[in-house]
Amino acid sequence: MSLLPPLSPWQQRAYEQACGTMRAGYFGHATLIVGPEHIGKRLFAEHLARRVLCLSPLADGEACGTCKSCHLFASRAQMEPLEVRPDGAPSHPWGHSAHPDLLFVGYENNTKTGKPRSELVIEQIRGISDKLGLTSQLGGAQVVIVDPTDAINWNAFNALLKTLEEPQPGRYLWLLASNLARLPATIRSRCQRLELRLPPRDEALQWLQTRGHQVSLAEEALDAARGHPGLADAWITGDGLALRRDVQKDAQALQRGQAEALEVAQRWAADGRAPERLRHLAELVLQQASGLTDAGAARTLAERFDAANRARGLLSTTVRADLAIMEALLGWRAK
Repeated sequence: MSLLPPLSPWQQRAYEQACGTMRAGYFGHATLIVGPEHIGKRLFAEHLARRVLCLSPLADGEACGTCKSCHLFASRAQMEPLEVRPDGAPSHPWGHSAHPDLLFVGYENNTKTGKPRSELVIEQIRGISDKLGLTSQLGGAQVVIVDPTDAINWNAFNALLKTLEEPQPGRYLWLLASNLARLPATIRSRCQRLELRLPPRDEALQWLQTRGHQVSLAEEALDAARGHPGLADAWITGDGLALRRDVQKDAQALQRGQAEALEVAQRWAADGRAPERLRHLAELVLQQASGLTDAGAARTLAERFDAANRARGLLSTTVRADLAIMEALLGWRAK
């Protein structure tokens, strides 16, 4: 009994690798589960948690689906999301679980503003140590999943480090991250690393078709996402692909002198989706740079790419959003 969606081929490969490490007795207390955004790290971790928490595993180590732990795990999978992540995607309720030995730590609402936080704060990280310091209520393992670890407030990493330095048998801490550069070396060095990689193009296209997407649309989205099937799926399912086309249209208008950077920047900042637009802008640069040999043109594209990513970073600060976006758009103006 499992209400979890099935694993994709690339998730299944990582899952089998993790299971093999477990069988060999080398699966450690803390594991960094890394890979691009939308590659499926969360679903992978949930499948692994279900296996680890099972009280009566099958001969191959898989969850039985009938024990108390499996029933509790299935019941938490039915729970409605209690919040929405800052990127607009709904998620399972963080910090809430019908399973007493499973804890999720992720974006939560700010109690003062009622809006989702853009980072994980020290109180949440301290709660991990408190959880793992308790005895398992079902008499089995305990699992804490942190997602995204690269959104932890820098001051909170010391609290996480303390937890990593005090491992206990049967306690698992899985840290999901897309950008390892945002994690201190002291954290990275104390964790095993398990990576979910982008699959071959043919496999990605086949998976997108199994999701019900037309071949032509799947190919367009996969090319736009540079071979990332999870991102391509998210763009097709939502309006990400349409948003990308709008970004491309605005960039071309700027290049032709048919639009002003300030006007475009104010429009992009108006609906709260500026980070997505800037990401598409950076991806368009990479697409244009493919096969480019002219040094001058390459420098221009490099400047545009850096400016788009720099603006994305500024959006999480006190800098006015439209001014940060405008700086990224100035390099697209007609010369």
